[in-house]
Amino acid sequence: MDDGIVLLADRLAPARRSGSLPTVLMRSPYGRQGALATMFARPYVRSGFQVVFQSVRGTFGSGGEFEPFRHERADGLATIDWVTRQPWFDGNLVLAGSSYLGYTQWAVADALPPAVKAVIPAVTSAQIIDAFARPEGVRLDTLLRWSHLIKVQESPWRLLATLVGLGERSLRRAASTLPLTDSDRRLLGRRWSFFQQAVTHDSEAKHWADVDHRDAVAKVNVPVSLVAGWYDLFLPYQLRDYRALVEAGKQPRLTVGPWVHASPAISACGAREAREWALPLCGAIEPAEPDERRAPVRLFVTGRAEWRDFDAWPPAGYRPVRWNLGPAGRLGTDPAPSSGPDRYRYDPADPTPAVGGPIFSPIKAGRKNNRRLESRPDVLCYTSPPLERDLEIVGEVTAEIWLRSSRPHTDLFVRVCEVDTRGRSHNICDGIAAVLPGQPIPDRDGVSRVEVTLWPAAHQFRRGQRIRVQISSGAHPAYARNPGSGEPRATATTLHPAEQEIFHDPDRPSAVFLPAREAP
Repeated sequence: MDDGIVLLADRLAPARRSGSLPTVLMRSPYGRQGALATMFARPYVRSGFQVVFQSVRGTFGSGGEFEPFRHERADGLATIDWVTRQPWFDGNLVLAGSSYLGYTQWAVADALPPAVKAVIPAVTSAQIIDAFARPEGVRLDTLLRWSHLIKVQESPWRLLATLVGLGERSLRRAASTLPLTDSDRRLLGRRWSFFQQAVTHDSEAKHWADVDHRDAVAKVNVPVSLVAGWYDLFLPYQLRDYRALVEAGKQPRLTVGPWVHASPAISACGAREAREWALPLCGAIEPAEPDERRAPVRLFVTGRAEWRDFDAWPPAGYRPVRWNLGPAGRLGTDPAPSSGPDRYRYDPADPTPAVGGPIFSPIKAGRKNNRRLESRPDVLCYTSPPLERDLEIVGEVTAEIWLRSSRPHTDLFVRVCEVDTRGRSHNICDGIAAVLPGQPIPDRDGVSRVEVTLWPAAHQFRRGQRIRVQISSGAHPAYARNPGSGEPRATATTLHPAEQEIFHDPDRPSAVFLPAREAP
């Protein structure tokens, strides 16, 4: 590296090959061998590349100290320069990989030499701190699981720890610790600088400025293919990167599958993009004929369970349809009648749990049955009648909920579910918003219109199924609980229950907006 630190890398190539091969560069904190190497690197070797698989600074024998995300621009550019000077390099380089490996691509993407022909960042973001801390709260489950992974991954129990992951009992104990700044010591046996930064600085722009590469996305001058998952923790931020490329006049590709963050299918999709799209850019094979080329955007429509091609994200032909919350747990497109509010009590000492959704666990994440969650008294449910015809939604999902709370500091969690004909309720997408004093501004009765941005979706509700909207005040530990005290979440030591009222009358019409069109 530029400062003299030496980083270790392996070069993988097909056992049988003739002539030179284009190179894929992958830079990882997770090691170069074993199960992770098989998942990350070998699919690209099978696709016709040689792979340089490097351990980032401070991991698996590479020199220096591992400071997450801080060295990836300088080290990435130095590594690219080194690769392009090797005798086995044929002049064509592709950057690829998912999660942290995808972020290392964004860290250098606006300063690439001509030898780089394409980048394929998967399930990641140019501002990677989005996975851990957002204005709406700390992504505690992801932060704890990732911290644990980093702690154990170089131990003798690495393989077992990688396969089994963090024990749920240990996670619950750490997530329930007060103050939150003691959670890493409870879980890891010590304080970890990155954990402390994530919980105390949240999404504070100034602190994370040197690892935020969002402004560089529009300056990327090589072809980009993004791979994402509907239940991935980076999805909305990856779509933000896609839109930045489009607005800058680029022509990116986008693939969104029915995947959670650690799905092996993500690496397989990235390798397929490398084989079918990047190899022609490297001159290794002829490009596809125009009628054989796929559309710029390929989405897996859940519920319908099929891949669909579109020209852009969000696609044309879908409009936000208002689904109004109503009395007696009703949900419909007709205006809500005059009615009183619904009430529930949120107690941060017994926080509403997270079930499924976009978290770091390959087992706990994704589509789950929500029936047990919906039986809790701190979860309100609003359900449509059985649909008379199929209904397809593709695009951004939002909500506006009229809330009055007994606490000036509280959260509002909104989730959209599909209820099948057997009564099972499976989550489609969700989102959370933090309510602060005067944000949003309440009316004279103390009622505030809270806007919530949910995860994007592409889903088809089948005829006979019902749409359900859940309202609660948390999803712990996916998001750190709101203590209700007004103290900073990182250092709060007292917990205050909140009495919540949800309004759904003509003057305060709470609703969820689904980007819908009737399926053909």
